[in-house]
Amino acid sequence: MAGSNLMNKVWNFFGIEQDEDDEEIENYDEEYEQEEGEEEEERKLFGRKNKVVNMPQTNQVKMVISQPTNFEQSEEICQYLKERKACIVNLEYVNKDVARRVVDFISGGVYALNGHIQKISNSIFLIAPANYDISNEMGRDEVKSKLSVSWLK
Repeated sequence: MAGSNLMNKVWNFFGIEQDEDDEEIENYDEEYEQEEGEEEEERKLFGRKNKVVNMPQTNQVKMVISQPTNFEQSEEICQYLKERKACIVNLEYVNKDVARRVVDFISGGVYALNGHIQKISNSIFLIAPANYDISNEMGRDEVKSKLSVSWLK
C-alpha cells in the first residue's frame, strides 16, 4: 500500500535493511486492511453489522384425555390444570350423580385457578388453564339447542 512504500523509502534513506519479520508484518497489515475494506463493503450492502437475534421458543403444549370412573379421579384432573395442562374429560361411562359431582369439583378448580371450561358434547368437557384461549365458532344458543343434558340443566 502507499504507507508501506513510504516506509520502505524511509528505511532505505537511513540505510537500514528490513528483516523478513518486518516484511511479514507489513504483509499481514496489508491483508488486514483488505479484510476491513471487504467488511465495510458488506456493511454498505446490508446496512448494519450482522447481529444474532434470539428467537423465542415455545414450550410444547400437552393435553390429557381423562375418562374418570369415580369421583376421586376428579382431583387428578384438577392437578393437570394446576400443572398448566389442558384436559378433555369424558364422562360417558359414569353414573349421572357421580358425573355431576365431578363437574362441580372440576368447575371449582377451574374457577380457583382462573381456567376455562367448555362443554364439547353431552358428557365431554374441555378444561384449560389460564394460559389457553378457547374460542367457539358456534353461538351459545346454538350449543344449548344441539346439546341437551338432563342432569346439567
